[in-house]
Amino acid sequence: MGRKVWLNGRLVSPEEAKISVFDHALLYGDGVFEGIRSYGGRLFRLEEHVRRLFDSANGIRLAIPLTPEEMGKAITETLEANGLKDAYVRVVVTRGVGTLGLDPNRCKDSAVFIIVDKITLYPPELYENGLEVITAATMRNHPNAVNPRIKSLNYLNNILAKIEAIDAGTLEAVMLNHQGFVAECTGDNVFIVRDDRLFTPPIAAGILKGITRDEIIAIAAELGIEVREENLTRYDLYVADECFLTGTAAEVVSVVRIDKRTIGSGKPGPVSRRLADEFHRRTRQ
Repeated sequence: MGRKVWLNGRLVSPEEAKISVFDHALLYGDGVFEGIRSYGGRLFRLEEHVRRLFDSANGIRLAIPLTPEEMGKAITETLEANGLKDAYVRVVVTRGVGTLGLDPNRCKDSAVFIIVDKITLYPPELYENGLEVITAATMRNHPNAVNPRIKSLNYLNNILAKIEAIDAGTLEAVMLNHQGFVAECTGDNVFIVRDDRLFTPPIAAGILKGITRDEIIAIAAELGIEVREENLTRYDLYVADECFLTGTAAEVVSVVRIDKRTIGSGKPGPVSRRLADEFHRRTRQ
């Protein structure tokens, strides 16, 4: 079965899946996206992802030419057409073709495309042994500039921090907000464990309201683990008993070193492992 891309209502080959050089998504990063995982052919939290896509579009006054129900059906059809059971789905809505210049009103019709593929964010051994990260000098976008809750196509803020991580010989970086508190990583939410309690930055810290983040918070509550959404500093990360990251692509991955400081025992801790195992069980069952 050949790969297929959903483009404006049609399933086409990757070679046919093209957008114009005059699309404002390409010219100005004007658009929104979602990343969704499927496990065993079932899309994880599809309704929540579609709702967030429409919320992001509404946040930048971008009209999506589908209803949420039609979008969900298109995502499902694209997954089935590619014959993949465990996959990553990228849904993108662009402002559409327009003239040169920022004015979005010069774009007649928005465009939608859906890609299905496999994704491996981190090598398998890092899920077993833990990840090393740094804190980036690049500050997270101010919420009153580009609100991080909008999954826009302008990811340069995250990319600059990612470059810092790569230059430091790591794969991920923690980003601080304009107040100096921990926000999130370049593509993942952050959790720490201290005295058997789970802490994570609040939405007001300028973070994406991650769907995997919400799932971990719900799982922790069911397992009787106290969860607090509080502002965290770099010092809080350094002295944590455990630390881990969550995201659609990353799922749940432990952090064992931050800025050359060893976290806890230097290995994925028991609370992190318990939450990761339960998340894995629920998504694969």
